[in-house]
Amino acid sequence: MPQPHIDTESLLNPHWSQQDKRHAESVIEFVQLLMNDHDFDEVTRRYRGNRYVQHNRNMADGIDGVVETVSDLVKNAPEFSYDVRQVFVDGDFVILHSHVTLKAKHRGDESQGFNIIDTWRLEEGKLVEHWDAVQGLSFSMRLYSLAVGGKVRNSNGVF
Repeated sequence: MPQPHIDTESLLNPHWSQQDKRHAESVIEFVQLLMNDHDFDEVTRRYRGNRYVQHNRNMADGIDGVVETVSDLVKNAPEFSYDVRQVFVDGDFVILHSHVTLKAKHRGDESQGFNIIDTWRLEEGKLVEHWDAVQGLSFSMRLYSLAVGGKVRNSNGVF
């Protein structure tokens, strides 16, 4: 089954400024490449060298930490995908509210997978900082979160 594609146009608000739209598009493009296309080489090529502060304590700092974590996840769950449901923009901050699933058959089933709120901060159009909040929707995903959520891989704090 092909990986989903984020419909950027349907997520943009017409009242946003051109900068708001560019910020939203930048974040959505990053998420599409990383989380849905699993194009880790392209993510590394485009974003390595940029400062990227990671506040998800389970990921190492920087783009390499994100790529390593998602790459390891995809090895175990190759159908992993992000269905972005809402986008919010406030100046240099972009927030995505997404339904994340590990199996293609669970896409669209809101009782499966994860509810995730991601927040990015941009500087001069570049993603420089990331926070998230993750909620397992099914019992098995809540257990999964407990199993993988213990190792602290950066010292940035969650706030």
